[in-house]
Amino acid sequence: MRMVSARLTGRPGAEPPLVGAGLIHDLLWAHASPADGLEHIRVRSLPHGMDVVLFLAAGSDEAALRSADVLMERFRGPLSRHGLTGHIVR
Repeated sequence: MRMVSARLTGRPGAEPPLVGAGLIHDLLWAHASPADGLEHIRVRSLPHGMDVVLFLAAGSDEAALRSADVLMERFRGPLSRHGLTGHIVR
């Protein structure tokens, strides 16, 4: 299992999002596919937004990053509808 971190923040110039960690957790699971290898998610609310840790079944760090990138790309639309943007922390 590999860990990949992501950071979610409010969109510049937008109202602060009114979204909790539980909703982000559920949305990530809803947009994950079996091919992503997602096994566990940890979401923590912080002053800057949210930190997310994705735990992925992957054979290498590079494979885990690719899977996380694909999942985050799929997640961008729902994330944006809740006033957030996100990126993988490398």
